[in-house]
Amino acid sequence: MNARGLVPDQNALARLGKRVRARLAANPDAYRIPAEGIELFALGGFLSDAECRQLCAMIDAVARPSALHELDYASGFRTSYSGDLDPGDALVSGISQRIDALLGVSATIGEPVQGQRYWPGQQFKPHNDWFYTSEGYWPQEEARGGQRSWTAMVYLNDVEAGGATAFIAAGIQIEPKAGVLLLWNNALPDGSPNEATLHAGIPVEHGAKYIITKWYRTRAFG
Repeated sequence: MNARGLVPDQNALARLGKRVRARLAANPDAYRIPAEGIELFALGGFLSDAECRQLCAMIDAVARPSALHELDYASGFRTSYSGDLDPGDALVSGISQRIDALLGVSATIGEPVQGQRYWPGQQFKPHNDWFYTSEGYWPQEEARGGQRSWTAMVYLNDVEAGGATAFIAAGIQIEPKAGVLLLWNNALPDGSPNEATLHAGIPVEHGAKYIITKWYRTRAFG
């Protein structure tokens, strides 16, 4: 909290949430998923099959054991493999710009597009995308763009079994379908962190799961 009783970046998150919410609501291709307490949208066919295949190959080339700020791969909390995709690549840059345009936000507040791959048994346990400002990593994240606002995630393949994205509080699971884009606001309308966005990558049972994710901040990232 600051002297006015606001959490860090609260006003900026509220403004950004309002702007993106209105833009998506006006987009006939954006479907609002019924999810209690969460602003969650989906767009089918956001990426073509060819684009998905290319991105899967790019992820294979850069994937390394995933880690979090204070948890490493060995913790078992996040057991996928991941890596940032080359922002200078024409395909990656073009897709990144398409997501920016869809949300109606400046490219400067977006993090690099990250690719993730899950083999059978791999998962991402329940977590929030927003930063806990009481943790030791917060000063670093505050300095390089502030709190996360929206998350954009695209499924790159159909998974044989398992691998759903589960929003715990809302009690829903979204099965991976190639080319489908998910978007959600990590904040409440007043700009405070939304606890209901707690979500998990359910373990893959058969096959593999490939996704790309792009997170947005409240200020220029870097």
